[in-house]
Amino acid sequence: MKKQFLKIYALAAAIFMVQPVLAAPKVVADLPAVHALVSRVMAGVASPAQLLPPGASPHGYQMRPSEAAALAKADFLIWIGPALTPWLERSRSNLNPDAVNLMLLAAPGTTQHASRETAIFDDHKDGQKDDHRDHKGDHKDEHQHHHDHGSIDPHAWLDPENGARWLGVIAKALSKADPQNAGRYAANAAAGVAELIDLTKNLHASLGPVRDRPYVVLHDAFQYFEMRFHMSALGAIRLGDGTAPSPRRIAALRQGIKQQGAHCVFREPQYSAALADSLAGPDIQTGVLDPIGWNLEAGWPLYPALLERLATNIKQCLE
Repeated sequence: MKKQFLKIYALAAAIFMVQPVLAAPKVVADLPAVHALVSRVMAGVASPAQLLPPGASPHGYQMRPSEAAALAKADFLIWIGPALTPWLERSRSNLNPDAVNLMLLAAPGTTQHASRETAIFDDHKDGQKDDHRDHKGDHKDEHQHHHDHGSIDPHAWLDPENGARWLGVIAKALSKADPQNAGRYAANAAAGVAELIDLTKNLHASLGPVRDRPYVVLHDAFQYFEMRFHMSALGAIRLGDGTAPSPRRIAALRQGIKQQGAHCVFREPQYSAALADSLAGPDIQTGVLDPIGWNLEAGWPLYPALLERLATNIKQCLE
C-alpha cells in the first residue's frame, strides 16, 4: 500500500513539475491560397481559420458573423494586404487592432509587379493608342465601380516562388510567438518549399509548347503566373474583376486581337461567359481561369492544385 502511494505521489509530483504547454497561436488568413500556405506551416500544431470562401471576390466582401468572430479572437492576421482587400484593413482596425499583422505582399524578397491598366498590355501594344491615360473618362468610370490596386499588382500568390518564400516568412513569424513549436514550423515550411520547387519545374515543362501563343483574360489577375512561366497574355477585358469594360476598351482589344491574334479568351468561373464569347470567333477558343480556388477544398493541397489547374486550363485552350 505504501509503495503504491509513493508511486502515485511521484507521478503527481512529476505532473506538477512539467511546464504548462502554451496554446498555439490563433491564426486567420484571408484568401484560400494564403490559408493553404499557413495550413502547411501549422500542420500538426493547429488549424488556421479562413476569412474568404472560395469564389468570393477579395476586393469587396462582407464577412459573415462567424468570420468576424474568428478575426476578433485571432492572435495573427496573415493576409496579402490592403492593396487587395482594403475592407479587411478597416475590419482589422475595428475588431482586433492588437493582432499580429503579417502582410505577405510587403514581406522582404517578395516578387512584385506593377499594376497594368491598359486593355492591351505594354509588351504587346506595338503603337496602339489604348493607354488608359488617353481615355480619362472611361478610366474614371471604371474605377467608380471597382477597386484601385495602386501601383503594385496584389495577385502575387500566383507566383509559386512567392508562395515558397512566404512559407518561410510565416514559419518565422509563428516561431517567434510560439517557440515551443518552432522546429515543427520550420520543418513544415521546408517540406512545402521542396514541393513547390518540384511543382514549378513541372509547370515550366508542361507550358513550354504553348508559351508563345497569345491569349486574353477577363481581368489582369494572372500577371504573376504569366511572368513566372513566360506566357504571352495579350490583354484584359476588364480593368477589375467586377468592372464593366468601356466601349473603347473593347475596341482596343478587338484591334489588338486582329493585329496580333489570340488563341483563347478566358473568363472566370463566377462570371458570365458573355464577354469572352463576344471576343471569341471561329479561330479563337474560350476557356476558364480561376485565380482564387473555386470549388477546391481548403487546406494545403489547394495551393498546388490552384496552380496546376491554371496551367492545365491554359494549355488545353491554347492547344
